[in-house]
Amino acid sequence: MRIDELKEKAAALPQVPGVYIMRDKSNQVIYVGKAKKLKNRVSQYFVDTVSHSPKTRLMVSKIHDFDVIVSPSEFEALVLECSLIKQHMPKYNILLKDDKGYPFVRLDANSAFPMITLVNKRADDGAIYFGPYGSRGITQDLIDAVKLTLKLPSCNKKFPRDMGKGRPCLNYHMNQCEGWCQKEQLAEAYQQRIAQAKQLLQGDFKQVSAQIKKQMLDASEKLNFELAASLRDQLKAVEALGQKQLVTGAGNSDTDVIGFYQTESKACFTVLHFCGGSLLDKEYEILLPADDRESAVSSLVTQFYLNRGYAPKFIFLPFALADSELIEDLFRQRLTTNTKIKVPARGDNVRLVEMARMNAVEEVERITSREERTDNVLSLLGKMLKIPAPKRIESFDISNISGTDIVGSMVVFMNGKPKKSDYKRFSIRDIDEQDDYACMHQVIIRRFAHLKNADAGFDQTPDLILIDGGIAHAQVALRALDALNMQIPVFGMVKDDRHRTRGLVTPDGMEIAIDTQQSVFAFIGSIQEETHRFAITYHRQLRSKRLQYSELDRIPGVGPKRKAALLKIFQSISSIKQASLEELLRVLPADAANSVYRYFHNTNGE
Repeated sequence: MRIDELKEKAAALPQVPGVYIMRDKSNQVIYVGKAKKLKNRVSQYFVDTVSHSPKTRLMVSKIHDFDVIVSPSEFEALVLECSLIKQHMPKYNILLKDDKGYPFVRLDANSAFPMITLVNKRADDGAIYFGPYGSRGITQDLIDAVKLTLKLPSCNKKFPRDMGKGRPCLNYHMNQCEGWCQKEQLAEAYQQRIAQAKQLLQGDFKQVSAQIKKQMLDASEKLNFELAASLRDQLKAVEALGQKQLVTGAGNSDTDVIGFYQTESKACFTVLHFCGGSLLDKEYEILLPADDRESAVSSLVTQFYLNRGYAPKFIFLPFALADSELIEDLFRQRLTTNTKIKVPARGDNVRLVEMARMNAVEEVERITSREERTDNVLSLLGKMLKIPAPKRIESFDISNISGTDIVGSMVVFMNGKPKKSDYKRFSIRDIDEQDDYACMHQVIIRRFAHLKNADAGFDQTPDLILIDGGIAHAQVALRALDALNMQIPVFGMVKDDRHRTRGLVTPDGMEIAIDTQQSVFAFIGSIQEETHRFAITYHRQLRSKRLQYSELDRIPGVGPKRKAALLKIFQSISSIKQASLEELLRVLPADAANSVYRYFHNTNGE
């Protein structure tokens, strides 16, 4: 269908909850979404497409047709959306790659030699399950710690099949395993250790410690000191395990904190798992940026917990979701958990949410190249100024002291980096008084007259002009461009009372705050500093040259060559003033040396 046909079809939809399914020419599902009012939501895709993000514009360009499924309520629409996304995995939906689920510890209680393993889901197989836990990493750490504490096997041998076959492995010789693969080991002893493992996994460290302590004392009374020493080491390991509090089962795994951050090219969804106020683990997913962060986080939270088959008691979010209550109802229905989704407003929980956001920021920054970061800054700057992302930026400044040695400077940033080969300097002509506005007008006229004439070194048009100054400076630059019949975006760089960049201002007086976007704020600040540095450096060079030569020009018998010789040896006028006659005679002939010496030691030249 053409865009006008799609728009007409969307306009005929009812104002009821439901799900819409976008399809391409091959009838492939490319996007699934839910809506409170189908007509309003679907029509938005085909009206004012220019305002869409690049990702949405691309998706809309691929839509050949769409279907809708009307639902009795928003809740049914949410359930249906989740089901269809999982079924079709649409290209333009935000999708989590990880579908492993919250892990469990499985204890095969029906075997004579039960094994402790990590699994993704519970099964109705008669085994004992512990969990779910925050992540696979912390679950495997728990299993390893329990096995090491009780010296249970961590090899791949099957018991009793492999008992007595071959020599014990390295773990036995490192005193990390009891050597259960040997013939003399009994199932009864193994079962006793497994019973202790079960107690540890349930968090009952004290009872296990008491059992081992009793066994150790019994062995000591029977003078079996080798066994007593082994049990002593085992007791220490159990006590250490208890202090680490590794068990994080469903009863204790109580709070997840969500973080979300995105740039122009990447986004990160982060989940911090907390137990009893302690951070246990972090999970994150790198994604493409979303047009609507609320919708993105809503979809991610739903997918994350439905995929894992479990949700904690509390989920803290960085901002409110319109459908958070629907998600809570969905979790109650699908996961049988009474999860509460909250946005903390005060206290330590606000700090936890900020921690989750900073972790998301860190992950995005870590995998974002310098070029991508620069592109993101330029794109964001363009959005703030309502212009395309500026590739070439030219910044102008005027420098003078009391109207002397007035200079103008032009600094160029290309793709976010200084392009020093394109820097330009302008000595102000025919303006002897301190008039920054007239000077700026002259500099802009001269620079862009060169552009109109296609003069070498001036033949590239900037995407953005920045003027070091406020509204009046920006207005002067705009008038100069108007006089040349040229249209280029112009903004003034406004400073605060501490001479730091505060924001940008348009020629008509609208100030644009940039301190809310740290990357843009730092970028504009660097441009302003570089522009000022370049201008003041040139001004100081001219002033120094003028001061040096004006003094020597007054001395009879000292021409250009002798001035150059003096400055080469003495470096400055003050050094020449302090030089003795003998030192001057080493550089100049006698008459010229005497003339210089008399001048600086007798202001009348007598």
